[in-house]
Amino acid sequence: MEAALQGIPAIALSQFFGPENARLADPFESARLHGAGVVRALLDRGIWTQDDYRVFYNVNFPPLPGATTRGIKVAPQGFRRDTAFSVEPHQSPSGRKFLWIKGGHQHTPTLPGTDAAVNLEGYISVTPMRADLTAHDLIADLAVRLA
Repeated sequence: MEAALQGIPAIALSQFFGPENARLADPFESARLHGAGVVRALLDRGIWTQDDYRVFYNVNFPPLPGATTRGIKVAPQGFRRDTAFSVEPHQSPSGRKFLWIKGGHQHTPTLPGTDAAVNLEGYISVTPMRADLTAHDLIADLAVRLA
């Protein structure tokens, strides 16, 4: 997101984990086999806006062996209400403190056609996003309440 705000084309890549790829010698196989092609396609044919909140792309690879990946689908971001994500504080051997994000079971269904749903169907999901997280629908009402 920060790269996009600075005018740099930005693409985030994530590998979805599940029973079919977690036990592979390379659980990132789908991302390894298809990642460069997806990035090249987005750099060549993606929509790169020049407005204040430039677009960036979120790419998620399905939880499958790379050879069984079914293709690419453009999809909106999904929301998995009951997925157990948590954060644990850690310290590296050099003394640097960081937060480790842990994910729980990821096979919780989302709305059909969303990124997680198409990943579970075997597709790579590509979601165009913007950095503006403002809840525009609440601005006017909140302004009245706080006046």
